Amino acid sequence: MLRSFRKNIGIDLGTANTLVLVEGKGVIINEPSVVAIDRETNDIFAVGNKAKEMVGRTPGNIIAIRPLKDGVIADFEVTERLLKDFLTKATRRAGCGRPRVVISVPSGVTEVEKRAVIDAALSAGAKDARVIEEPMAAAIGAGLPVQEPTGTMIVDIGGGTTEVAVISLGGIVSHRSIRVAGDEMDEAIVQHIRRNFNLLIGERTAEKIKSEIGFAYLQEGQENSMEVRGRDLVSGLPKTVVVSSSEIYKALEEPIQTILDAVKVTLERTPPELAADIMDRGIMLAGGGSLLNGLEELLIRETGMPVHITEHPLTAVVEGTGQALRHFDLLKRIMLGPRRY
Repeated sequence: MLRSFRKNIGIDLGTANTLVLVEGKGVIINEPSVVAIDRETNDIFAVGNKAKEMVGRTPGNIIAIRPLKDGVIADFEVTERLLKDFLTKATRRAGCGRPRVVISVPSGVTEVEKRAVIDAALSAGAKDARVIEEPMAAAIGAGLPVQEPTGTMIVDIGGGTTEVAVISLGGIVSHRSIRVAGDEMDEAIVQHIRRNFNLLIGERTAEKIKSEIGFAYLQEGQENSMEVRGRDLVSGLPKTVVVSSSEIYKALEEPIQTILDAVKVTLERTPPELAADIMDRGIMLAGGGSLLNGLEELLIRETGMPVHITEHPLTAVVEGTGQALRHFDLLKRIMLGPRRY
């Protein structure tokens, strides 16, 4: 059995980034989920990092596409091409043939969406494809004791979805999956700057603003500012404005409040005994969105519970898929969807 699982591959198929882990070799691919396609020939021009560099900068015959929206497949054909490219790179580097693949999916996906992910992996060359719920994978990757009869809480804030779950005895007891995460924060920044400065900026600029001066909870003395370049909506000419942390804090209020509400609703639905365990252990944060300045402090203030950020928030989900593969008994219990051999 161990021999048959040596060539397993875990994939965190994210809206913003895709991570690929080969068992025994660790994470070997961490690239944006972007594909650049030539309109005229329908051929792939670039995938991953090279394709992201082209977003907003391509000529008319080339389009840069993000085939996943809100954590699920929006364009099946392009997703298949993305997976095929990443699987080819992974198998070449790992020196293996057709791999068995485990892919993380949001906990709120439908059977149809789940089937689409599995079919895309099989079409891309996988021998066998299975899916695992993102919060479960994140919890395993974060080192939480998911098999014990105690409550643990994970909040995984990715690009397209935020996954909130309470886990006990290898299963999800209560959860919320909302399509508000990093992308919604970026869009909120774009709209705020458009309304208040008459300036149009791109998603890459919004992401940079969020990471540098964005705050979920702004305390005294943390005010900062940065220059932002974009296109003036009145004159149509390039323009530079100075944006402050307090401006971005206002812009992020709505998406942050939505995430906070999801955490509170999940806690309300949690059985009292497990809620007591969470009070002792605290809430674990994972995903790129957990790195937003002040988010940890905001959750502590609003829930009254200890809050921790996992050691490797960006890779927790994909590391969880790898750990699940190494423990076959656990794998059988937490896998979702049809199996194909």
